Amino acid sequence: MSKSKKVWVADDDESIRFVLEKGLVDAGFEVSVFEDGNEVVNQLDIDKPNVLLTDLKMPGRDGMDLLDTFKNEFSNIPVIMMTAHSDLDTTVDAFENGAWDYIAKPFDLNDAISKITKALEERKLRSKKRNKEDEITLDKGKIIGKSPAMQDLFNSIGKLSHSDSTVLLVGESGTGKELVARAIYEHSERSEKKLISLNMADIPIELLESELFGYEKGAFTGAEKKKIGRFEQADKATLFLDEIGDMPYETQTRILRVLSSGEFYRIGGSEPITVDVRIIAATNQNLNEKVKIGAFREDLFHRLNVIRIPMPALRDRKEDIPLLANYFFEKFSKETKSETKILTDEVIDLFSNLIWPGNVLQLQNLCHSLAVLSSAQEINISDLPNDLLIQKKGPELSWNDLLEVWATERLSNGDDHILNSTIPVFEKTMIKVAMKATKGKKSEAANLLGWGRNTLARKMNELDL
Repeated sequence: MSKSKKVWVADDDESIRFVLEKGLVDAGFEVSVFEDGNEVVNQLDIDKPNVLLTDLKMPGRDGMDLLDTFKNEFSNIPVIMMTAHSDLDTTVDAFENGAWDYIAKPFDLNDAISKITKALEERKLRSKKRNKEDEITLDKGKIIGKSPAMQDLFNSIGKLSHSDSTVLLVGESGTGKELVARAIYEHSERSEKKLISLNMADIPIELLESELFGYEKGAFTGAEKKKIGRFEQADKATLFLDEIGDMPYETQTRILRVLSSGEFYRIGGSEPITVDVRIIAATNQNLNEKVKIGAFREDLFHRLNVIRIPMPALRDRKEDIPLLANYFFEKFSKETKSETKILTDEVIDLFSNLIWPGNVLQLQNLCHSLAVLSSAQEINISDLPNDLLIQKKGPELSWNDLLEVWATERLSNGDDHILNSTIPVFEKTMIKVAMKATKGKKSEAANLLGWGRNTLARKMNELDL
């Protein structure tokens, strides 16, 4: 018998208890009966029901007393009141004090069973909602911060809870755009449906449209059966499009059509498919600049840029670094069942003065490494990897300073258009360093650079690498 169908019946009338117990057992419920409220409260130390059906008037602790107890201590358990005094005041008092429903005596057994069944279904929904709230709390816990920038971010997420507007998350790689997208989804009115996600940079260009829009059987060689794309999967739900800046121009046109009309065609299809999709998009690229150079459609940009949420870089929220580090150490400690590492004040000061090009993700990876490799509980400067110490010592001039000196010299020599000549050199150097660091693995190099794989391939072609 299902453990989620436990019904407790409290009534001082033995005949009522007998009728309800027999009828509910025959209907498939697990039933326990009690003469008064005191017996119910005593049993609560041992077990809990899924639904309580209680008489209003009983000697000693009556139904209203039980209702108060359940409301204060077990609010997730529905309470159904039974009463022979079904006047308006009694009914209103019961509902105002948290009763799920009431049954007037004499009652119809089938009606009682129907109400108990509905109460059990309601409890399941409450349980799912509570679990979802726990998950949201957990996920919100991952979005940690007390800095003004993070408080602004939390406020934005809260304000979007009753909105269906398109959201564009913009920020550097590693700032937590996917976490924020999930938090927006979980707090939205579409949270009952699954969040559908697609990272544009992870999908080869030739497969991207079939992933987004699906295809019909026989649409091309190898299309042996119909495929449902992400837009269709996200009907009445939310679609998270990550790395939107890596989207090919042709695909941009098709997505614009969906956002404009709510319709699209599967590849090889002849019938339009209508969808109702809420879009959350994210990018680490400057879409304004891509629009200027013709690499991103301006009309699509405006369709996506309805609610724009900037993601703060870690270097702009330094007061959050100790909180984040402690969270990561506690997380890894639970996973490995080991003691939680502690940072010395000197290490915290160092962390607060680093650039963190990989942002929160870089800090998380560092804390993970320290949690695994450091034998001592307290993390000192000597435990840190050399690349961080090099950043600490640093040259007398930062690369920003050196670039400024170089640009000043070029201009004094009468050069112009120096930005056009500088950017390719800068990108070429960064690509070479990333490819060397990853031993030629393009996907990993793209990740180091904060680009998608398609972007890296295009850049290497443009720069003859």
